Amino acid sequence: MAGSHKAGAASRREGGSSAAPRRRNKRSRARIAGVTVLSVVVLAVAGGGWIYFQLNGNIKTFDDGGVSANRPAASTKGSNVLVIGSDTRSGDNASYGHGTGDIGRSDTAFLMHVYSDQKHAVAVSIPRDSLVDIPPCKLPNGTWTKDKHNVMFNSAFEVGETVEGNPACTQNTVEKLTGLRVDHTVVVDFAGFAKMTEAVGGVQVCVPNDVYQGDLNPNLHHKGDRIFAKGPQTVSGQKALDYVRIRHGIGDGSDIGRIQRQQAFVGSLIKKVKGNGLDPTSLLPLATAATKSMTVDPGLGSANKLISFAMSMKDIDLHNTKFVTLPWRYEGPRVAVVKPEADALFAALRADRTVDGQDAAGKGASAAPSPAASAPAPASGQGISVAVYNGTIEKGLAGKAAESLKSAGFTVTNATTAATQDYTHTVIEYGANDEAKAKTLATHFPGALMRQSKTPGLSVILGTQYKESGADAAPSAPASVPPAVADKARSADDNICSNLSYG
Repeated sequence: MAGSHKAGAASRREGGSSAAPRRRNKRSRARIAGVTVLSVVVLAVAGGGWIYFQLNGNIKTFDDGGVSANRPAASTKGSNVLVIGSDTRSGDNASYGHGTGDIGRSDTAFLMHVYSDQKHAVAVSIPRDSLVDIPPCKLPNGTWTKDKHNVMFNSAFEVGETVEGNPACTQNTVEKLTGLRVDHTVVVDFAGFAKMTEAVGGVQVCVPNDVYQGDLNPNLHHKGDRIFAKGPQTVSGQKALDYVRIRHGIGDGSDIGRIQRQQAFVGSLIKKVKGNGLDPTSLLPLATAATKSMTVDPGLGSANKLISFAMSMKDIDLHNTKFVTLPWRYEGPRVAVVKPEADALFAALRADRTVDGQDAAGKGASAAPSPAASAPAPASGQGISVAVYNGTIEKGLAGKAAESLKSAGFTVTNATTAATQDYTHTVIEYGANDEAKAKTLATHFPGALMRQSKTPGLSVILGTQYKESGADAAPSAPASVPPAVADKARSADDNICSNLSYG
């Protein structure tokens, strides 16, 4: 287990203090902005869900036969919508961007959690280069792939190499990464995005510095003409697409920086829609462009189904529409998911905790569950072996927990210091065949985060929230969005010129 903890320690270091590594040049591909995949949400927030009755013929669905049978349990606390941007060059998309090719690709995706109070929502952006595990996915010939480990997140959408992409595979990957069941999946192409920005009369953006053609397309090999002047401005159509896909020439030139600007763009679009008013004259052109560009799961495959989803979000105001990025750090030219912060973020969403720490079911941030309600009684560990690691700077914590576990019947194989002492939450790691044992162990550590490891066996890494050992352990504080994530959250009503780029 020691090796796995060293790897885990590396993944826990969050990026932000060093410049992005130099990345190899690739062909310039137009990337769909995050706003495109919020087409349904924009109309819902604007109060225009009823318009969908006129748009039934525009809606396309994908085959959900590729959705994994091994899924997280359905949530009783809020709902989760996966939104994916596709940059295929087929059909109308061929007239946008600077690339060629018919394979569906995705460089933008986020998971939107709509809280059970239907007054809050948060979109978690997942960087395209994030190194993740991709579970088995269905190919066009009906066979299934094998598990893939430590591969780029956006490669899930390309499994099968079809024009339509593989949204079911991306959904499987997100469910494995987050432990959240995806209730609906929406795919939007960038031709539709350009038309949506035209339909609302343009969107206000902010550019931190002058941008030139060579910044948009590094393969041009010269500076070229200026395409964006520094400062606030309104963009639509191709120009809006250029703004949201540009990576070089702004900030550190990274995809992370681009995510920041795309999140700002989404908020600006929602504000523009609200400002235009809620009448059919304003909303119908936007709705038409949005639905023509969407492919959805069968659960959203009709106007009646879309309106139900849309109306569930009509009361979410700008300030309570939040955007965050999956905790990350650079790992060479790629992005590693930072744990346990990412685990804590998704635990908070499973518990329906808002970014500012509120319980969307109506309880305040300080409302801790009673010991009787928070966890089952500690179970016997007879026949279960576990290694104990102290992930804090408090001396003797591993030994204390080990003694308590031994008294409960566990066999403790090791009790020592973890590779790093920066854990807040207690984390239980378990091998592929050890989930049942991990659940038994979890009864001794209320509030602990659980995650599957590639290494067989069972271990617990103690965090600072661990109070006392064994059955007398005090319940951990309610799951909450980690401060490192919450402090960087963006609201839809934030100033368009603020926090535009990492770096």
